[in-house]
Amino acid sequence: MREIGVVEDASVFIEDGFIRWIGPAGDVSTNLTDDATIFDASAYVALPGFVDAHTHMVFAGSREDEFAKRAEGISYQQIAAEGGGILSTVRATRAASKKELKKAAVRRLDQMLKHGTTTVEIKSGYGLNEETEIKMLEAIRELSDEHLMTIAPTFLGAHAIPPEYAERREGYIELICDRMLPYIARRKLARFCDVFCEEGYFTVSEARLILEKAMSLGLEPKLHADEFTAIGGTPLAATLNATSVDHLEHITSEGIEVLMNSDTVPVLLPGVSFFLKNPYAPARRLIDAGLPVAIATDFNPGSCMSFSMPLMMTIACTQMRMTPEEAITATTLNAAAALGLSSKVGSIEIGKEADIILYDVPNYRFLAYHFGINHVAHVIKHGVMLEFP
Repeated sequence: MREIGVVEDASVFIEDGFIRWIGPAGDVSTNLTDDATIFDASAYVALPGFVDAHTHMVFAGSREDEFAKRAEGISYQQIAAEGGGILSTVRATRAASKKELKKAAVRRLDQMLKHGTTTVEIKSGYGLNEETEIKMLEAIRELSDEHLMTIAPTFLGAHAIPPEYAERREGYIELICDRMLPYIARRKLARFCDVFCEEGYFTVSEARLILEKAMSLGLEPKLHADEFTAIGGTPLAATLNATSVDHLEHITSEGIEVLMNSDTVPVLLPGVSFFLKNPYAPARRLIDAGLPVAIATDFNPGSCMSFSMPLMMTIACTQMRMTPEEAITATTLNAAAALGLSSKVGSIEIGKEADIILYDVPNYRFLAYHFGINHVAHVIKHGVMLEFP
């Protein structure tokens, strides 16, 4: 993860949205066509577009009042127990129209592009009923078709037990398995299925039931695990060979060992620990064990109201003992692997999509070092230099 392949004084030749050639700047002329456009980027640092592999960015409402309560010492779990937390956003999202959800999401996607993110995973999970979960996934699919951002859709109906099923949770799990998942798979509304496997949410056996049903229908498994307690979610993810297992603030030595014997990518979410004042995931232990650690924002209205990947890098370096090089790998190539997209995006390589960010910084380490501002000078998405108002 520390070997990021820095190339000084290089040129990149892009054609039809893909990287066709990389080499010394003086050799690029042999690859140019008569109608080629030359852009002088010698004043900038070029990095792959960020891949944000874990977000909940389609939602309605906001929760700044809960933020104020936490500032006074009330915990996230206490707020959730009082009807806030996820369920607060569920109420607002159920009440919003698909058009309203998309309008808010477009603004967020535009801002993410401006800050260097070119690929994003988006989860449902703020509906917790058939109508709203489908509404969210339809919105995500339409955004994928209409927006420049590359979007990976994930079904997270198992985000929490909705209030109307509080006394009959088995009925909600049956609804997910017997009605939602078959419909979602048939209409190809999601690539992944995720479950929040945590005390007070979904047990290991419930998560297995849901994910095995999803897998039988062609969806790939993901898992929220070990955020507050280690109840066995990480071993389950490894057993199912999930594409990723996310959070891991309380991962055990056993959990690390089983991940070492799987292809599951551990996705860490430093912004959540920062925002909630929770422990950080043991990034150093995971990396030293040889695991391909990824970093994502978990952008959502309750536990991380930020989509800034450079900020996540800064937190990872200052609080999780990661080097700047490891943080870059974690937010690009490894994050792409957490979405099954590492053959297409996540690095500046011949044959990959030309998603490249030009930063007005003296060197790549400056990006995480000088935090709190946007260093992006230019965004190249699918080979096109974007213009922002």
